[in-house]
Amino acid sequence: MSRIVIVSNRTPGKGPAAGGLAVALKKVLGEREGFWFGWSGKLTDSPEQKARFEDIDGLHIAQIDLSPDDHRAYYSGFSNSILWPSFHLRLDLATIESHWYEGYRRVNAQFAKALMPLLKPDDVIWVHDYHLIPLASELRSLGAKNRIGFYLHIPFPTVDALYAIPHHGELMRDLSRYDLIGFQANRDVAAFTDFAEHQAPSTFGTRPTEALDFSKTEVAAFPIGSDPEAFARLSNSPAAKKMIHRMHRALGEQALILGVDRLDYSKGLPQRVEAYEKLLANNQRFRRNVHLLQVAPPSRDTIKEYQETSDTLDAICGRVMGRFAEPDWAPLTYVKRAYGQPSLAGLYRLARVALVTPLRDGMNLVAHEYVGAQDPENPGVLVLSRFAGAAEIFPEALLVNPFDTDETAEALRMALDMPLDERKARWQALMAAAETHNVDDWALSFLERLSPGIGEAGAGARDVIYMASVA
Repeated sequence: MSRIVIVSNRTPGKGPAAGGLAVALKKVLGEREGFWFGWSGKLTDSPEQKARFEDIDGLHIAQIDLSPDDHRAYYSGFSNSILWPSFHLRLDLATIESHWYEGYRRVNAQFAKALMPLLKPDDVIWVHDYHLIPLASELRSLGAKNRIGFYLHIPFPTVDALYAIPHHGELMRDLSRYDLIGFQANRDVAAFTDFAEHQAPSTFGTRPTEALDFSKTEVAAFPIGSDPEAFARLSNSPAAKKMIHRMHRALGEQALILGVDRLDYSKGLPQRVEAYEKLLANNQRFRRNVHLLQVAPPSRDTIKEYQETSDTLDAICGRVMGRFAEPDWAPLTYVKRAYGQPSLAGLYRLARVALVTPLRDGMNLVAHEYVGAQDPENPGVLVLSRFAGAAEIFPEALLVNPFDTDETAEALRMALDMPLDERKARWQALMAAAETHNVDDWALSFLERLSPGIGEAGAGARDVIYMASVA
């Protein structure tokens, strides 16, 4: 059987995997021959060109180091100051420095040069996320003829936003060098297809740009999920029960509204707290009877836009506290640190409402995890942004426009007032979707499509995949 080579920006570290994706990919590699390739997390002024292998938790890991300047241009620069905001339709937050693209290409070329000597002719290569869009081009230029797949874990931009990205034509040509491109949602397939079918000629310079050929690239939506059964078990674990007990002591009979997100401007956190503020302002009966807990560990806090989001959220949380708090009641708790999955599962289980309202998101696994952790006899309600990829498979959630804080406030009221029978019916439909789109079947389905026979996915898993070949 062909080996599987997984390539990502970072390789897994020692100890338990932090998220469902790492767990699923570890499982894929653990059951097949192959290795995981990526950046070690180390910076050095003179990185070695050859990858070094290490066995971590039973996996074969190949790693390279990066120089500080290249990492800054590739990661903080082009990947997270240009691609990330543009793909999330926040062009106003994109910072463009021309030399960042040079560093981005340079690191992708470094990845390819270190990976190429490790490959066998029949290896199947699975590349992950926006940091590594050019990798297939770099490998092909070195002579690789392997089947190479790419999966984008964030949304794909609209055509107008794509045209605003420097070197977008080269990036799309890079994507055409993959055999299979996987997206989170059908809307992403539609955006990609829109570009492929309506490419605008270049108006810059004298030579027209050739149309890109995607006829050899298959494009599909593979909705990624979590492991709902695992979260159901975690929600009954000792750590989860300890968290539930702690929260019961603190809250008493108050209904818990829960948000769990990285501190990122794409998550709509200021708008979320403003919606909660309107709920309390418009419905005095909820005061002293509800509590918002927002867990938001910092991320990429060296980037200016993330620092500004943190400052904005601090200010609005302070405003809500000052407006509604009583000596013996606080309307919200805002926590800037991460919790382990067992503790989170306890919070999910206890929460009457999960407030998952990103302004734009690839899928949003918190929504999946919340559904998996619910008590079937007394489930909570998922309030979900219609701009998260999860909205396509979770129509039974209360779908909201996160930019409309009045609408979100009303959805919160509906969720808090929802009768048990309706909560059960909605949760049962959500759980069925979460089980259908679980993370194991996602990985197997992608690999089966990339190289038939290697994934050995069941027919049921493949039936849920939306396919669109781009000619």
